[in-house]
Amino acid sequence: MFSYRHGYHAGNHADVLKHLCQMLLLNKLAEKDKAFVYIDTHSGAGLYDLTSAQAQKTGEYKDGIDRLLDANCQDSNLRSYIKLVDEYRRDNRYPGSPELARRLCRSQDSLQLMEWHNNEVQNLRANFKGVRNTHTHHRNGFEGLVAMSPPKPARGLVLIDPSYELEADYQELVSAVKESYKRWKTGIFAIWYPLLAKSRDRSEKMTKALAAIQGADVLDIQLKLHPQEQDVGMYGSGMLVINPPWQFDTQLEALMPELLDTLKDWPGASYQLNWLARSE
Repeated sequence: MFSYRHGYHAGNHADVLKHLCQMLLLNKLAEKDKAFVYIDTHSGAGLYDLTSAQAQKTGEYKDGIDRLLDANCQDSNLRSYIKLVDEYRRDNRYPGSPELARRLCRSQDSLQLMEWHNNEVQNLRANFKGVRNTHTHHRNGFEGLVAMSPPKPARGLVLIDPSYELEADYQELVSAVKESYKRWKTGIFAIWYPLLAKSRDRSEKMTKALAAIQGADVLDIQLKLHPQEQDVGMYGSGMLVINPPWQFDTQLEALMPELLDTLKDWPGASYQLNWLARSE
């Protein structure tokens, strides 16, 4: 249950998609002066050393963030993300979602960071020691999300990205989001998920269940970089966003072609943005 460590995967193509979406959503919230809350259900360590044995063993960052940093991207939002991450990469680090939130949130905003892994929560606490308006919690992120809903203030974003090592993660995620949405209908829920080998992929069932939430707008973003094989691992990833803010989809539509061209090796690589549910 606690074997997953994100240090092996920090800065890979899935992180790039996830953190681009996170940046756009936080920037949208920050357009208004009113305070908001950021909730991270599976925070990990929050900041990663790309010279570590974990990162060097897989080298996944080389086909993710490093490709983007080496590219001459033209989209303004891609360039903003590159600028944000570049100073960390120059120091052989990569910022996880809690660190990006720390950079993008303002003094009036608050961060609620949850992590259940015994070692990772200690790393998280060390990385965020003394950071204002930030609270770290050693708890199950699914349980914690329900317990914190609705937060104060009621404007905010929750990022959910479990390891999905257990089949139960999919079921617990759906249950937690449904219950939290009942209590917090104005919240933005951003859910990352892997696209896996045919024998292991359970994403379609999960996204259909979330799209069935009554009254919710649900946008699904997928980035497919490799062919889907029967028994090979992750071939891409997705972000499902409940209650996406106005023009979030337009921003993604503008940057996804360039992102795809930068990250792809396989000629069949593709992306898609689909509205799974609209309340209008």
